[in-house]
Amino acid sequence: MEPYEKKSSIRFWAEDERPREKLALKGKMALSDAELLAILIGSGNKKESAVDLSKRILKSVNNNLIELSKTDIEGLLKFKGIGQAKALTIIAALELGRRRRAAEPLQKPGIRSSKDAYEIIQSLVGDSNYEQFWVLLLNRANKLIRSECISQGGIAGTVADPKRIYKLALEHNASFIILAHNHPSGNLNPSEEDIKVTRKMKQAGEALDIRVIDHIIAGENDYYSFADKGVL
Repeated sequence: MEPYEKKSSIRFWAEDERPREKLALKGKMALSDAELLAILIGSGNKKESAVDLSKRILKSVNNNLIELSKTDIEGLLKFKGIGQAKALTIIAALELGRRRRAAEPLQKPGIRSSKDAYEIIQSLVGDSNYEQFWVLLLNRANKLIRSECISQGGIAGTVADPKRIYKLALEHNASFIILAHNHPSGNLNPSEEDIKVTRKMKQAGEALDIRVIDHIIAGENDYYSFADKGVL
C-alpha cells in the first residue's frame, strides 16, 4: 500500500462521512455537489478519492452544474480516473436532472408571469451552446398545452417559421402562445431581427385570434421579456 492511499481512499473515512453512507444516514440534502458526483463515479484514481476528483471536475467549470452539463465525453475523459463508463454516467445523470426540471412545469396551475415562462424555457435550453427557437402553446386558462422546438441554429441565430408555429397552435387549439429563444452569448438584449420576428408573429396571431402574450429571450440565469419591457 502506498503512503497516500489511506489518506485518499474513501474506504478509510468515518462511515458517516462516506458519500453513500452519508446519503443513507443524513439524506440527500446533506451532501455537497462533489459528494453526489462522487457517488456517480464510484472511485477516484491512485492519488485522489472520488470526492477529491469530483471537486476537481467541478472546479474546472467554476462549480457550476449547468456548465458541467455542457461538457462532452471527451472533456470528461481528460480527468484521470474518468473512463468512458463514468463519463456516460455523469452525462446521463445530468440529462435526467434536466428532463425532470422540464417536466415540472406541466404540473403547475398555469403560466402567470414571464418568470413562469422562463423557468420552462430555461429547463429546455439552459445548457445549450446553440440558439434554439421554441413556442409554448397555452389554453384559455394559461395552462401549458405543449412546448415545441421550432428550429435550432448556430451560435449566432436561428429561424422562426410563422406557418409552422400557427399550424401547431391551430392543431392543439391554443388560445395564446409564448415565443422563446436563447442567446448562448449571454447578451439578453433583443436584436433587430428578434423585434422584427416578434411583430410579424403578433400580427399573424391577431388574424387567427391566437394572441402572442410574450417573447422570452433566455439566458442561463436571467431573461428578457418583451411583455415586461412593454415592447410586445
